[in-house]
Amino acid sequence: MQIPLDVLQDLLSRELAFNIWPFFRIAGAFMVAPVFGARLVPMRVRMALTVAATVVIAPLLPAGQPFELSLSTAIVVAQEVVVGIAMGFCLQMIFDALIVAGQTIAMGMGLGLATMIDPQRGISVPVVSQFFVILGLLIFLSLGGHLATVRLLADSFSLLPLGSTPSRDGLWQLVSWGSQMFAGAVRIALPAATALLIANIAFGVMSRAAPTLNLFAVGLPAGLLIGFLLLLLNIGHLSALITELLQATLNGITGMLRA
Repeated sequence: MQIPLDVLQDLLSRELAFNIWPFFRIAGAFMVAPVFGARLVPMRVRMALTVAATVVIAPLLPAGQPFELSLSTAIVVAQEVVVGIAMGFCLQMIFDALIVAGQTIAMGMGLGLATMIDPQRGISVPVVSQFFVILGLLIFLSLGGHLATVRLLADSFSLLPLGSTPSRDGLWQLVSWGSQMFAGAVRIALPAATALLIANIAFGVMSRAAPTLNLFAVGLPAGLLIGFLLLLLNIGHLSALITELLQATLNGITGMLRA
């Protein structure tokens, strides 16, 4: 018994619509989200994770509109990709805050020119920033941030259904979310940066009081020692801040999709 061609075409179109629409939003998020979107992760692995997440999430969603090759379909596809990228971008802001905080501390320690390649992005960052990123990544994984990302993607389809456009308030929340990166960076770097500033002022006063003192021979090693001690003491504070930033980011993304 042969299945008519039009019936087979309708069946394939329905099955394709059932799985292809969630795929674009998930793929957009996995392109830039922490861990999933790292340069270190091969493209094939990233694609396999996207397909696996789609297979798990798609049965939980209502059937979408038929997938047709048209201009309206291309607009909806681009819209879903942009929504996924926006969600991953907000999560990536946590690690951008760590990089900015590390750069601030590195300049006070005298390690501003000591850089290395960040495997997350493939760019050069100060070694202190790289230390913060590695530590933040371990904390992110230990807190289940990768699982929270997948759960957030699954919940996003109920908060913002397929084919829907984010509201103006939601877009404004996304634009203003960049300020959270600088606020988080200040909170992370403020204790160490303040202590290093006081130490540098003290060394400046010493150099004025004793002009024969070789400031570079004494100040630079002392600044490095103080900086490393502050980094050691700041680990517990960093863990609490990353936890708070992750929770605030998840709540912010939920509010952006719901607005």
